[in-house]
Amino acid sequence: MSTPHRRSLLRSAALAAASLPFVPQALAQTLGYPRALQGPMVGAPTSDSIAVWVRVSGAFDVVLEAATRRDFADARQSAPTRADQSTDFCAHMRIGGLAPATAYFYRLRIDGMLDRYQPLPYRTRTAPRGRSAFRAAFGSCARLQIDTDQRIFSVVQALEPDLMFFLGDNIYADSTEPEALADLYRRQREIERLKPVIRTTPSLAIWDDHDFALNDSDRTNPIRDQSLALFKNYWANPSYGQPNAPGVFFKYAYAGVDFFFLDGRYYRDPADAPDVPGKTMLGATQKAWLKDELRASRAPFKVLVSGGGFSMAERGGDSWAVFTHERNELFDFIRDHRIEGVFGISGDSHMGELNCVPRSEQGGYDFYDLCSSPLANLPDSDFVEQMPEVRIRETYTRSVNVGLMEFSFEDGPRMSYTLHNVIGAAVWDPLVLTSADLRNGASTWRDKIDAYELERLERYRAGGSYFAVE
Repeated sequence: MSTPHRRSLLRSAALAAASLPFVPQALAQTLGYPRALQGPMVGAPTSDSIAVWVRVSGAFDVVLEAATRRDFADARQSAPTRADQSTDFCAHMRIGGLAPATAYFYRLRIDGMLDRYQPLPYRTRTAPRGRSAFRAAFGSCARLQIDTDQRIFSVVQALEPDLMFFLGDNIYADSTEPEALADLYRRQREIERLKPVIRTTPSLAIWDDHDFALNDSDRTNPIRDQSLALFKNYWANPSYGQPNAPGVFFKYAYAGVDFFFLDGRYYRDPADAPDVPGKTMLGATQKAWLKDELRASRAPFKVLVSGGGFSMAERGGDSWAVFTHERNELFDFIRDHRIEGVFGISGDSHMGELNCVPRSEQGGYDFYDLCSSPLANLPDSDFVEQMPEVRIRETYTRSVNVGLMEFSFEDGPRMSYTLHNVIGAAVWDPLVLTSADLRNGASTWRDKIDAYELERLERYRAGGSYFAVE
């Protein structure tokens, strides 16, 4: 008996909303209340601003509010951002004029209304001004179709990083239908263990093949521009490419460290093309941008963020191992211009790896490649068929994993790296890099390699088997 009465009340409320001038017009046109469908997600902060992404339930103006007080008595507001069908109802907001290294509560007003389905504010921090200790987590390969729980994000939350980097294969669309990519972005953002991470920890991302289109996708991808538009809709990076060079690459400076996020797909030549001079993963404009930015950087650490690994491990795959001329061109450039402090982080391999390219043997310094993969997929055992230049730590394949870099400056610039498994345990002894390790003439890999890995390497170089059981 109560159902007709409720329907009558709803009809009356809708008519009243349409006739009252002080009720937002969109409320009369939308079933339900304006609200967040996915998100919010914190984007890249600066020392005086925070950024937030959200996807909302209709064509609305969205405003971000931030305050140091929970009651928002000292609230500041962003300019309104329109979310509509052209952005798949996604909105990106930024508030400036904030204090550095300060915690702020934030909330969203959607069509002028607070979201009644998310009534409590969230909290995040602005970046420090100048050099300061911080922690950055990273990983790759989150496959919703394999793992709908994704326990690793509870580990990320417990590690309390200041930044979280997603290094590609953030979804597994494996499709040239743009709607398939959009659907999986939405579904991935609904992972319960992921939500508290992205709502508090600034999250930055690049793509790899499975979120670009199909497996091993390259510049011939027929939907590369649609993929790029979707990526821009669903991530809150500080920038995307250059005015004359579209893509997902950008530089991000945080607390005294420069991160160079690379686009390894939009301009990529086919991986199975002969590895000859001129074959490119980055494309000419992105590569020139990277060289210019590296040469201009004065940061003690300069981190190259790549979807695929830098070492020679994956021969025959689609990592830098099949773009060695371009890779070595970059390494030579770093050496010849005496650019100090460069190392890399990567993903894709479904293994935790810590490899090194011993560039000290060519007059430079040793290049370390820190790989975390997968965040949520099946670990792989392809390492038995692979041979990088140098493995610093044994390959980790027992569980999903996430990498953690800890930067400090009190006793000179220092980075300590650990890889953490599904229960949060560190799987190796830390790798420690100092600024002195990363300058021409420094040869460090023999001091940092595990004794067992050194024994394996020397046996292999002598003509034996790397994985022989003695």
